[in-house]
Amino acid sequence: MTWLRAFREVLRSGLTIEETRLEPLLALRAAAGVAIVIGPALWLVSPAYAASAALGAYSAGGATFQRSWRPRKVVALGAGAGLALSTFVGYLAAGRLVTFLPLLAVWAFAAGMAWAVGSTAGIVAATTVGSMLVTITLPTSTGRAVEHAGIIALGGVTQAVLILLFPIRRWGAHRDALADALAAVADHARRLRHDPTAPFDPEPLMTARDAAAVTPSQARTRPPILHGPRGLAERIRPVVAALADPDVGAPAEGPGRDRARELLDAAADVLDAAARSIRRGTPAEVRPESTDALRVDEEHEVLEGPARQAAERLVELLGEALEIAGSCVPGRTSTPPGLAGAQFLVRPTMLRLVPVVVRRVRREFRRDSPVFRHAVRLAAVATLGYLIAARLPLGHGYWAPIASVMVMRPDFHRTYARAVARLAGTLAGVALATGVVRALGPDAHVSGALAVVSAGLSYTLNRTGYAYSQCFTAAYVVFLLGMGGQAWEQTVPERVVLTLLGGALAMLAYVVFPAWETPRLAGRLADWLAANGRYAAAVLRDYAEPSRERHADMRRALLESREARAAWQEAYDRARQEPVRPRGLTSREAEEAQEALKGFGRAAMLVESHVPRADSRLVPEAERFAEALEADTAKAAAAVREHRNPDWGRVEEALRAWEDAAAGNGSPVVRREAELQKRALEDLATAVSRTPLERDVDSAREEQRVRAALAAEGDGSGPAHGGG
Repeated sequence: MTWLRAFREVLRSGLTIEETRLEPLLALRAAAGVAIVIGPALWLVSPAYAASAALGAYSAGGATFQRSWRPRKVVALGAGAGLALSTFVGYLAAGRLVTFLPLLAVWAFAAGMAWAVGSTAGIVAATTVGSMLVTITLPTSTGRAVEHAGIIALGGVTQAVLILLFPIRRWGAHRDALADALAAVADHARRLRHDPTAPFDPEPLMTARDAAAVTPSQARTRPPILHGPRGLAERIRPVVAALADPDVGAPAEGPGRDRARELLDAAADVLDAAARSIRRGTPAEVRPESTDALRVDEEHEVLEGPARQAAERLVELLGEALEIAGSCVPGRTSTPPGLAGAQFLVRPTMLRLVPVVVRRVRREFRRDSPVFRHAVRLAAVATLGYLIAARLPLGHGYWAPIASVMVMRPDFHRTYARAVARLAGTLAGVALATGVVRALGPDAHVSGALAVVSAGLSYTLNRTGYAYSQCFTAAYVVFLLGMGGQAWEQTVPERVVLTLLGGALAMLAYVVFPAWETPRLAGRLADWLAANGRYAAAVLRDYAEPSRERHADMRRALLESREARAAWQEAYDRARQEPVRPRGLTSREAEEAQEALKGFGRAAMLVESHVPRADSRLVPEAERFAEALEADTAKAAAAVREHRNPDWGRVEEALRAWEDAAAGNGSPVVRREAELQKRALEDLATAVSRTPLERDVDSAREEQRVRAALAAEGDGSGPAHGGG
């Protein structure tokens, strides 16, 4: 992608209105928290205290809108504590650049490394950097600094107390995650009616699993309905795929295909009803036609063999789905089958989270890590922006580094899109606030009330797009400063100029020290290939010797495969938006390789749908094929990383041996699915293999780059930047 096209995509993305469900009640509660701390502080103390209180309450309230599976009150308390600590520590080092700049750099670097834990931690940590930059200008002594830190922490406590006193849709995010997983499987079943090989994105299932992990205290209060259906969705997905597949399920045409479409439509209806029931806490309502379609007539059933087995299994699982969905009705106390005594996924408590955070940060502490490079950029831009703004003849110089810190993300596209969105939102917000102030006149109490209203609107539009929430955030800041007695003629021009400066610094930092995903695509693809190979091998081993341990191994391999696929998808999406030349994998090769690996994973999933019971006939050939598959995919992964052609010699040999020993072993379906896996691997080899001419051209280009670098070093100019 060229830079011009990348900028067009950035502008479009930054100004796009995202379609999402608004949460006005949550916004109203968070705005009430801002009002509760602003009002008394303005009335009893001073506008300066009111500003500090507003900073803590507003930032803590904003943190509760970030995606987190921990209770919102815990997030609010954590954000308030972090803001208070950064305020006080910043004041202790303030007064001299020789002490404050190193502290700012270290704090910003730590905030950047917080992205190793997750996006919520990274965003909340960035707000603490902004708090440090703003509030060191307010206190005049250590005692006053302690007071300001306390009033900021009080803002977080206020938000937490409001959440405790006025709970709104408790466990709502967890319900949505589980309902989305069921709805995704329903959508997949509906698409399989028309396309028997329709792809499935496992992200909703991964999100539901992440949401299902709870601390011991959460496990005691979690509704039982949030425990069982996730595993049910995991079991239904391969069954509907196996039923629809013409190779191992229903025939491609005829009455059998019509019956499969009828069952898939009924499955989609039941799963959608279960999803609505879980999301809303209401009884599940299923159409009578769908219920009738799920009755399998022993005499007149047109499906045969594996297709009939899949149909019977699907009917059984859908019955469980309806039973579980019915348990979410208020007042019903019966526990659905399978939930009693079930183990829950453990999420570490805040204290036990410390070693987890240390391990994740240590894993990202390397030069080629996008998180590490983001932390370096954040530290450099925060300190440089502070120095530049301090030398400008403008007040509120901290706005420049704050703008940089708040728009910067570990990837190119989001950093640039947020910089554009912040500038556009700031221009609109200050224009709006200026018009209101000119119409109503300067008054501290009116400005305080307008600040609360702006905060509520910013919360309401939080998920519709950064530009639109930023519009009211900018208005909120203007009203807050007006509450302190500062005229709009001073604050508005400064806000615009310094926001533009901060955004420009953030964008320039990514050009100087980028973290492009394009060069890492081959490695991500190799990781996904190796993980898929281990998953496919684990499924086949369950045929060779069915056992509880083998099934657990298969489950672990499936989760690793999904994580590798998600890492690839994230890298691939980012690479498509980067203005750099393809390295290692061209766009066409990456797209074809992705489709091939999706087909390979789908073939393994079809094998999983027919996993036998412990008393079923063993398939020793599956063990040999699994060993060959795992060995060849591991070697092929290394070949993909080194840009060599993969080889499937052991897989082909094992499959030929299986065909020779196939007579009478009772596993034609499994062998057919193994052939599908081999075909997908051949498609992958076709996608990434290089002809001799292509290898010669690549070698010549590499030699040319080396000669250019040596020549640049020889004349003292240093190597030119080539896009990362």
